[in-house]
Amino acid sequence: MAAALFTVLFVVHVVAQKKQPAAPPAKPKLVIGLVVDQMRWDYLYRYNSQYSDNGFKRLLREGFACENTMIPYTPTYTAPGHSCIYTGSVPAIHGIVGNHWYNRKTGRVTYCTDDDTALSVGTSNNQGKMSTANMWTTTITDELRLATNFKSKVIGIALKDRGAILPAGHSANAAYWYDDKNGKWISSTQYMQSLPGWVNIFNDKKIPDTYMNGEWNTLLPIAAYTQSTADYQVFEGTIKGDTSVVFPHKLKEIAAKNKYEAFKTTPFASSFTLDFAKAAIENEALGNNTATDFLAVSISSTDYIGHAFGPNSIEAQDAFLRLDKDVAAFLQYLDTKIGKGNYLLFVTADHGAAHAPKFLKQHHIPAGEKDDAEIEKMLNRKIEEKMAITKAVAKVINYQVYLSDAASEKREDIVKYIIKELKSMDSIIADAVELDELAEANLPEPIKTRIINGYNPHRSGDIQFLYKPGYFDGWGTGTTHGVWNPYDAHIPLLWFGWKVKTGKLYRETYMTDIAPTLAAMLQVQMPNGCVGQVIPEVIR
Repeated sequence: MAAALFTVLFVVHVVAQKKQPAAPPAKPKLVIGLVVDQMRWDYLYRYNSQYSDNGFKRLLREGFACENTMIPYTPTYTAPGHSCIYTGSVPAIHGIVGNHWYNRKTGRVTYCTDDDTALSVGTSNNQGKMSTANMWTTTITDELRLATNFKSKVIGIALKDRGAILPAGHSANAAYWYDDKNGKWISSTQYMQSLPGWVNIFNDKKIPDTYMNGEWNTLLPIAAYTQSTADYQVFEGTIKGDTSVVFPHKLKEIAAKNKYEAFKTTPFASSFTLDFAKAAIENEALGNNTATDFLAVSISSTDYIGHAFGPNSIEAQDAFLRLDKDVAAFLQYLDTKIGKGNYLLFVTADHGAAHAPKFLKQHHIPAGEKDDAEIEKMLNRKIEEKMAITKAVAKVINYQVYLSDAASEKREDIVKYIIKELKSMDSIIADAVELDELAEANLPEPIKTRIINGYNPHRSGDIQFLYKPGYFDGWGTGTTHGVWNPYDAHIPLLWFGWKVKTGKLYRETYMTDIAPTLAAMLQVQMPNGCVGQVIPEVIR
């Protein structure tokens, strides 16, 4: 009897042990950063009823959502956004003040990842002459490499060079971006002298050619897109080379003109990016290392589509419904390849986007746009008429005015005059301030702090102007981003996988908090310019 009882208890004990979930590893095998370019926070919920159960819904259901994550600087563009996410820092410190900025030494506009000392790898054109040289601080990916004595593998992937290079960091094993002249993934000599064989094999499949041989029609019946405006709108732009703003978009006809560039403004470019990410995991054995590996992926096509058609377009909605399916497939792949609980993933965005002004005006909401180039011409003309100084304004960019050397002798008078002129445009401009005198500026919080965080005396302009809500630097169709307002600065932040508890957080967090939270979870040093705080609620 005792022996039988022992046998029963032993079996029950063994069964109970089998039912217990396996403890997560001491460190995640792989960290995946997924940045969705121009993903407004509200897209998580605006299209939620039409998302699949295993994409964004799964991330919300099984992961941890920071629902009130804000960008703590301005201007809110792609390059500073990706830099901030991975450095935990702000443009005042990491140096990436925009996608472009005016370089006073050269008298030309500088692109954020341009590097004349780097050579293209995988292409004969200059699209590969890129590096991290303009970013002054380390990234969380750099710190992971340093902490593991460079045993961790780090790879960055995005259609946009800046979306791959800046997150991957200075010491990455590789960063790959898309050559829109040849439809291939390329790199630069910062990382390698030639493309790995597996990248050449992937490129040889000519996947963009296959997609561009068809059409882009809606995933669902078009009548189901009730969260969007009607398909034809006068304020919508087009895919480059297309003549129509309505579905179906006949990609095969566009392909005859500029196939590879047009491909970026289709949702299929997101699938292409995540398929390449899977190929990187397979061929570089990411997650099968003695140390934690890191894959930084950015989805760029959502930004191209948003710029062309605007947030209320069927194109934008369809792009996110299709991305949701791609995310679901990617999570399933990670579950199988790396294993549930073995990988850590976060999803966020580099910025949001404003509604198209003409759309808002249809509904009696104040909005508008004005081209920075027009403001530059107007200021130069008026200064020349009043002070007989030619080309006193070198550039208007990033909602900032850069003065030229010609303005140096009468700088104080010119600054005062420009501020007065900008403030006189009170139908669209709310305020203008001299950036050197920000501490004394009479600006409300948190706008003042955000301008300070975005101001870098070596790279920023002399005067900052602030548009009224709903107004921006635009060109008549589609939309853009770049300002401090919530539509540009409120971003999603989802954590999923290794040691992440399920839940939601509604207190304000910031883009700068992502890197230090990763550092705490991975037990590595924060990036060397980090100003963010750990989000303790994320960590079990």
